[in-house]
Amino acid sequence: MSEPALAQDTAAPAPAHRARHALLKRLADVVSLPGSRINAFERAVTGDLLVEMLRLAAPAERARVAQRLAPLNELPSSVTRLLLRDAPEVAAVLIETCTALSDSDLMWCAMDAGPEHRRLIAGRRGVPEVVVEALVRAGEPATLERLLRNATAQFSQLALEDAVAISRGHPELCIHLLRRPELRPSGAYVMFWWCGPEERRTILQRFAVSREALQEVSEDVFPMAAKEGWNDPVSRKALQFIERRQRNRAAIEKSPYDSLEHAVAAAAQGGISRETASELAYLAGLKPLTGAKILGDRGGEPLAILCKATGMGREDLAGLWRSTRRPVTGPDGGPHPDWTRVQTVFEMLAVDRAQTVLRYWNWSLSSALTPALMQAIRDGDMEALDEYSAPERAAMLALAEDFGR
Repeated sequence: MSEPALAQDTAAPAPAHRARHALLKRLADVVSLPGSRINAFERAVTGDLLVEMLRLAAPAERARVAQRLAPLNELPSSVTRLLLRDAPEVAAVLIETCTALSDSDLMWCAMDAGPEHRRLIAGRRGVPEVVVEALVRAGEPATLERLLRNATAQFSQLALEDAVAISRGHPELCIHLLRRPELRPSGAYVMFWWCGPEERRTILQRFAVSREALQEVSEDVFPMAAKEGWNDPVSRKALQFIERRQRNRAAIEKSPYDSLEHAVAAAAQGGISRETASELAYLAGLKPLTGAKILGDRGGEPLAILCKATGMGREDLAGLWRSTRRPVTGPDGGPHPDWTRVQTVFEMLAVDRAQTVLRYWNWSLSSALTPALMQAIRDGDMEALDEYSAPERAAMLALAEDFGR
């Protein structure tokens, strides 16, 4: 039987309702008795009667009952559901303090109640993974921020990935995501594209990891793959991510430029054209789409990552900066803050760590970009994220803006 809407009368009970007031208290007392005093059937029957009275009771009366029941280790499900869907000020008593609420109770409340109820659940101690996933899927920034701030909330990787996707439209969430210990490099690398300067610096300091262990364990695999003619696309793609060399030496033979530095110098003099951008990408061992994303980034930090990963120097970074028509000096004649920030990024990064970030971007933004994924991006089909791999999801999120989504 469906439950009717709860009474919204906020007036205090009239003197004539003293009997109702007393009976509500007595029924709540009976429901609160330990299992040694009342069996499960008696508790259930009492709970059903209490629900019938609470439906027509004033909010203040329902709040008193909620306060009486909150410390209990066992609650009748009918009473629990009624009070959880009540006005936030009534439901809050149970949501915030009652340890007897099951995952099912919290899931039901998260899906059936309103935004304020979900925000209250987000602040509850020890929110379990399944409930966190339901709260994140609601897509409410205020709820998600409170959930991310809740150190005891249990985030699954699925919930983290959904939260990263939501942060694309709400960059203010990035700082809270970066404080979550569950966040993995793949999520941080894709979030980098819409983070602010401070968050980007945090990502590079925390998540730009070395590939030394991978290089050590796969050192003897490279000659095996070379002997096979690199004909296995699966191992080839993985080894391209692991290898130490970043530049594409084979591209030099076909390029009009003698080196990557030569291409950068030409771009610094004449500006970046589509052809120059493609050559820079090929010489740097990148796909043109990845190169375009790096060159077109608003903040400029990816330019520093590109230069450090490919072994270019400070002068090359300056030339690449000028080629994109970015200011070197500010209105006061001193160094422009953006240029100063990007130089700092260049100095702080080790080559191997810069390569890890660059390789992941190239892997996710191009290697994973299948025709089906490109169509999903154009269609704005973010609901289908679960169907794709981690690099495919990264590409979908990072490139959505470039496709007008």
